[in-house]
Amino acid sequence: MKQQTPLHLTDQAAAHVRSWMARQAPPPRALRFGVKPSGCSGHQYVVSPAQEINEQDTCFASQGIDIVIDTQSLRYLQGTEVDFVREGINSGFRFNNPNVEARCGCGESFSIKEDPQPQQPQQQQEEQPS
Repeated sequence: MKQQTPLHLTDQAAAHVRSWMARQAPPPRALRFGVKPSGCSGHQYVVSPAQEINEQDTCFASQGIDIVIDTQSLRYLQGTEVDFVREGINSGFRFNNPNVEARCGCGESFSIKEDPQPQQPQQQQEEQPS
């Protein structure tokens, strides 16, 4: 039986993360996913290298990649699938998050189902870590 993790990387996302992490000096201990208040819809994804892991962090592996999520972000990211897509000259992470109710027209922020901001639900795309 496959173990359920709070967030799952697709094969494409895991390959991108492995390649990106290998080019970092020093290589990060893990990849941190989070959510911060931002934008016109209320929340924005944050993806960054994690050199430090705090007591309040949830740590797990997806596709062999160590993932870190802070306690507050965990409830927003629970059940999320992260993919890496290329569309023309653009590429980035795409979040398939069952907790998202809507995202703003510019695509930079989103609202969570408990937030009272009516818009159409869509997938969220975020730029790759640099």
